[in-house]
Amino acid sequence: MIPITTLKDKKVALFGLGGSGFATARALMSGGAIVTAWDDNPDSVRKAAAEGVHTADLRSEDWSVFSVFVLSPGVPLTHPKPHWTVELARAAGLDIIGDVELFVRERRAHAPGCPFIAITGTNGKSTTTALIAHILKASGRDTQLGGNIGTAILTLDVPKAERFYVVECSSYQIDLAPTLNPSAGILLNLTPDHLDRHGTMQHYAGVKERLVGGSGVAIVGVDDSFSTLIADRVERAGVKVTRISRRHPVANGLYAEGSRIVEAANGATSTIADLDGIQTLRGSHNAQNAAAAIAACLAVGLSADEIRAGLASFPGLKHRMQPVAKRGNVVFVNDSKATNADAAAPALSSYDRIYWIAGGLPKEGGITTLAALFPHIAQAYLIGEAAPAFAATLGEKVPYEISGTLAQAVAHAAADAEKDDASQVAVMLSPACASFDQYKNFEARGDAFVDHVAALEGVTMLIDPATGGK
Repeated sequence: MIPITTLKDKKVALFGLGGSGFATARALMSGGAIVTAWDDNPDSVRKAAAEGVHTADLRSEDWSVFSVFVLSPGVPLTHPKPHWTVELARAAGLDIIGDVELFVRERRAHAPGCPFIAITGTNGKSTTTALIAHILKASGRDTQLGGNIGTAILTLDVPKAERFYVVECSSYQIDLAPTLNPSAGILLNLTPDHLDRHGTMQHYAGVKERLVGGSGVAIVGVDDSFSTLIADRVERAGVKVTRISRRHPVANGLYAEGSRIVEAANGATSTIADLDGIQTLRGSHNAQNAAAAIAACLAVGLSADEIRAGLASFPGLKHRMQPVAKRGNVVFVNDSKATNADAAAPALSSYDRIYWIAGGLPKEGGITTLAALFPHIAQAYLIGEAAPAFAATLGEKVPYEISGTLAQAVAHAAADAEKDDASQVAVMLSPACASFDQYKNFEARGDAFVDHVAALEGVTMLIDPATGGK
């Protein structure tokens, strides 16, 4: 835990007592702050009170006694309308901040030079975050991984000079971190997302821009128009910018050329890494993730050799295009996180011969947008509620069976793939559906896939089925 000493003896109002909110309350109290916390969920309030957090309905509190208001990132700050606590805090003239801002202040107070890499973007940020942390750990650095990737930032170890922090930041967290200042800040890309919470694409982009705008080095993917404009603005403001592209060369930065990541500087180019043969980094989207990770690791002092070694040993992010086993020329891929058609597209585009397990609780639009990738599919194995609708879309374009259950789909796909004499074949769970018709979440679905694969005869597991890691 990181005790928040910068608010010692200060009275702090806090709203939101879910996982990260409760961790924030404990960190504040541990550092000596006087916390008054509340949540709209009575169960969360009872749990926090039972753990020693002082709780009180903030509607009836005197806000003039508070020094700051700490808000959980899941609570609306601006859209569709400010939460009632936000209106009370603004009326009292209080700063409204979140857990990332508390971390930033603590780092600045106690270890301002410790390397801090922050990652944001509409797509790819979790993989990039995990990849950077893996490269750092593989090189022997003391590495802390947290933020939006699933570990509350204030549960990490306290900042000190040689400790590296790798933090995934959602737009909600950035919105509550006005002095965010990473050593290296990454903006991967921008497409419309979370507009119910940000109102307009311009506002959403403006929030994301704050992360790279406050960075020592700004690493910006320039394959979309919003990010390209942000890179230009941040550079004009005096920030050092490294541009990243998976589609075209850049004059100063890193770009993908086939499987190679090329570094360009002052008119000269050189290959800094080659992703060929790294199963966990297949596809052009992962070329962008790898390029951004390389740039960040270079910015905080790693050598090219250390980076290449880390790339080669990356186990992949669990449930995201993760190769989990092999049998002969067949690789088994867990992409359970693909809960809609757009999310399934990267995996389907990364292999030429796929025995595709798809289905579950369908999303609007089904799989019609994946039609251009149907030639990659040798056969489809359809499960869950979506099976009839997916079968109708596939029609005569793709051979399919309605397997019904994941266990049956794995068994049939594995048997059929084994007969395929292509040089590499994938049995892939990339459902393009939510999991809730058969599983409690996509993680449980992915774990079940791994278990079914591990039970097959003759497979070599590439991960530990119990942990999902190598």
